[in-house]
Amino acid sequence: MNITYAYIFLAFAIVLEITGTSIVKDTAGFTRWVPSIICLATICFSYYLMSHVVSFIPVGITYATWSGLGIAAITIIGIFKYNQIPNIPTIIGLVLITVGVIIVSTMNDIEVR
Repeated sequence: MNITYAYIFLAFAIVLEITGTSIVKDTAGFTRWVPSIICLATICFSYYLMSHVVSFIPVGITYATWSGLGIAAITIIGIFKYNQIPNIPTIIGLVLITVGVIIVSTMNDIEVR
């Protein structure tokens, strides 16, 4: 694997994390089987991919990107799926998280091992 594949794996890990997290509410406390299995499988596979990514991208950068983009995406999904409208401070916080992820990801010297 090289750095390009690491970023591709990271992108897939983020999509899987977003999928799993967006289904958590549908599991009804893990009492509904289908959403529970989808949730657990996508989150587990997301961590599997991240375990390979951290060999090429520092763990702090990997996790900041994974969690920051996941937070922003889940908020957007919450708006459409559950009609959970964020207030102004929440929107400002999400913008700061997104800007932080961009700064951390683009201004970091990545060591290739």
